[in-house]
Amino acid sequence: MSADTHTSTAPRTSASAWKTTAGRTGSGAFPAPVLMLIGMVSTQFGAAFAKQLFGTAGPATMTVMRLGFAAVVLLLWWRPSLRLDRRTAGNVAALGVAIAGMNFCFYQAMARMPVGVALTVGMAGPLAVAALSSRRARDRLWIVLAAGGIALLGWQGGTARLTGLLIALACAVFWGAYVPLSEKVGAVLPGGGGLALAMAFGAVCSLPAGLAEGGGALARPEVLAFGFGVAMLSSLVPYTCEMETLRRVSALVFGVLLSLEPAIGALIALLVLHETLSLTQALGLVAVVTASMGVIRSTRPARERPSAALTDSGPTLIQGTEEK
Repeated sequence: MSADTHTSTAPRTSASAWKTTAGRTGSGAFPAPVLMLIGMVSTQFGAAFAKQLFGTAGPATMTVMRLGFAAVVLLLWWRPSLRLDRRTAGNVAALGVAIAGMNFCFYQAMARMPVGVALTVGMAGPLAVAALSSRRARDRLWIVLAAGGIALLGWQGGTARLTGLLIALACAVFWGAYVPLSEKVGAVLPGGGGLALAMAFGAVCSLPAGLAEGGGALARPEVLAFGFGVAMLSSLVPYTCEMETLRRVSALVFGVLLSLEPAIGALIALLVLHETLSLTQALGLVAVVTASMGVIRSTRPARERPSAALTDSGPTLIQGTEEK
């Protein structure tokens, strides 16, 4: 969620039950780590392709297309009921705001800094939520390591880089809020129905900024087609892969695999956008990824429970600390 953003609780199944599911979906041909890798690569290719279009459709416009198209597909897929009580509707709306905020800020940060840097800083949000949820003081040390990594990522300075860093930190805040909200919504609306409704509300929230920035681009068929492709790469493909992965591995394994996404994002940005990281930035990325793995290993073993939200975000992240 990726910021590139993906969730609903997906219970693990027995081997026989999974074989039945795999026979229907064809996903059984791929080991769980391979499915997870496909999802993360898809998310980051979506982010890289979105950045290529920023000259035609800016970050805010891309946010509208990504959330809008993803919402339409998920609504058609899950067909959620619109009959919600006031409390559930409020939680869905709040989750929609978090999704819109983290995707908008992620794209804005990407416009000002390398994709790998923006993703790594954004990941600090769910990482902090996970670390602070632990009662052991030593787990808070992972936050110190992550903070040091973020400082290294923003070390090069400059007004544009500082602005990008601050926006990426705002993404981290929204991403951190996404974690508990997705769990609340997932607990009341099982499956992807809650996510679909929240995504739709997030698209509506982002529409004014998207129209103000480049409403004309939304009337061009080729731009819409590109935006649809980005939405599918950033949302539907990773969502499907992660749901299937969560059926077959523990939440701990899932979280550790997902922690590798910043590194994957940096590699794909290098291949597609020719973005390179300085040695200092690379060290910062490693520090945050290491802190994420440390948080997951220290806080998740006691409760092998998958998270309730699939990162659509581009931000997509440590679920289950959720986990965003």
